[in-house]
Amino acid sequence: MCESDDEQPRLSSSTLAVLQEFLEERSEQQNLLEHVSKESQTPNILFDENWQLSQFWYDDKTIQAFVRGALNSTPANGKIALISCPTLYSKLKKECGKRQIVLFEYDSRFKIFGVDFIQYDYKSPLNVPRYMSSQFDLVIADPPFLSVECLTKTAVTIKFLTKENIVLCTGAIMTELAERLLDVRKCDFIPGHRNNLANEFCCFSNFDFDKTLE
Repeated sequence: MCESDDEQPRLSSSTLAVLQEFLEERSEQQNLLEHVSKESQTPNILFDENWQLSQFWYDDKTIQAFVRGALNSTPANGKIALISCPTLYSKLKKECGKRQIVLFEYDSRFKIFGVDFIQYDYKSPLNVPRYMSSQFDLVIADPPFLSVECLTKTAVTIKFLTKENIVLCTGAIMTELAERLLDVRKCDFIPGHRNNLANEFCCFSNFDFDKTLE
């Protein structure tokens, strides 16, 4: 074996520093998750957005509005499904009373929500528990991608889960398709995000969701 075979590739000091920072942040986050699990608390954790998953978190004002609307449009012992909108979970869970909140989400980081988390991939829209058919008084959905496929398949899941009421958040360019698939109409309420989006964003519903925000 020649001497060059024994040589190991080395990272630059700047690359090592970035890697170390990443590992420390991940370790801190993991410790927090373990603490929350042991204490059986409702997690109040805001993960970083994963842009590869097209994640764009709502701002606090929007979260509060959605929670208010969800509570005002469901019975005290009702069931609420959240599809691909994980930032609504913690606030809604804390204020839901006896309501059941279930998050359908692709990102496995949100498994920290325990039994309220259902692994979900819009590409397999009916790969959800069969007993949940028509079980939810309200379904709030925010399909991750502005594409015909994503909205069409997410709509299949929405219609499978809901008893009746639907709130959909998506880009304005999806308006015609959303109305056709789910019989929803554009709301006056406009969701906001922590990081401004390039695309115009809208809220749709098949009932008077604006009224529930008053």
